[in-house]
Amino acid sequence: MAGFRVSKPYTMPVEELREAAQGLAATLEQQHGVKARWQGDSVRIKGAGVDGELSFEGGVVDVSVRLGLLASAFKGVLENEVRRYLDEYIT
Repeated sequence: MAGFRVSKPYTMPVEELREAAQGLAATLEQQHGVKARWQGDSVRIKGAGVDGELSFEGGVVDVSVRLGLLASAFKGVLENEVRRYLDEYIT
């Protein structure tokens, strides 16, 4: 199973970070048809061939994604989208 992991330090307030994470989850839901479910300070992303989690603690946002065979063809696109979003919205 292919996948990727992206981590980024943050200094912004947790409330703002949660809003940014919700925005990323909503973007992925809309553009890639996945479903997001919150559990404490982490959001689980699931869809056809995609299983991921975004969590934040200790000053670091961590995004971990596993991709099935068909979804692995979009690994670069998805990873770049996650990195761009984190760079734009997480401080």
